[in-house]
Amino acid sequence: MAIETQVGKEFTEVLTSRRSVRHYDSSFKISDEEIKEILELATKAPSSANTQSWRFLVVTDQELKNQLLPIANNQQQVADASAVVVILGDLEFYTKLGEINGAAVKAGYMTEEIAQRFTDHYTNLFPSIPKERVTEIVAFDAGLVAMQIMLVAKSKGYDTVPMGGYDRDKLKAFFEIPERYLPLLVLPIGKAKEEGRPTVRLPLEEITFWNSVK
Repeated sequence: MAIETQVGKEFTEVLTSRRSVRHYDSSFKISDEEIKEILELATKAPSSANTQSWRFLVVTDQELKNQLLPIANNQQQVADASAVVVILGDLEFYTKLGEINGAAVKAGYMTEEIAQRFTDHYTNLFPSIPKERVTEIVAFDAGLVAMQIMLVAKSKGYDTVPMGGYDRDKLKAFFEIPERYLPLLVLPIGKAKEEGRPTVRLPLEEITFWNSVK
């Protein structure tokens, strides 16, 4: 019980200490292996029908980060952070369902019959829905995995800032991103040079409805 309580306290500390940090120590570098570990843990996030529609473009090359600066409205954190993770939504995410469900069968999490049923159902469903709805799905999934990345990074002593302020078309052109991938979020990760400022939240009673919205 004591161990569970301590774990709970540590997790609460991660949640409450996370800040959006915009000033990074440009001399500090996170290893590729640790970035991979952060992303691997983050992908434990849920996603629509377990399609895992997120894709990660990890930018660690300093020259590329410098060139990304004007695309990100000259926000210095993209150049100074150790890495910038561009979270992309795969608009053809359903094409991976056979692979995902097949792996679940091998792991013993699904029977072959259920895996085939799920795969057939969703590979028929998703291509038939409007593009606007598909965009909503990948954006929803990206939000879930982005929050996981930020919390995992914070648990390791690193900081992040989620950025929507960038030129999507210029970013796509610069990295020659295929049309199937939709840039959704730019997420610098690094060691804070200055702590992010604390922020306040609306009182729970102002944002919570019980049983009806009135």
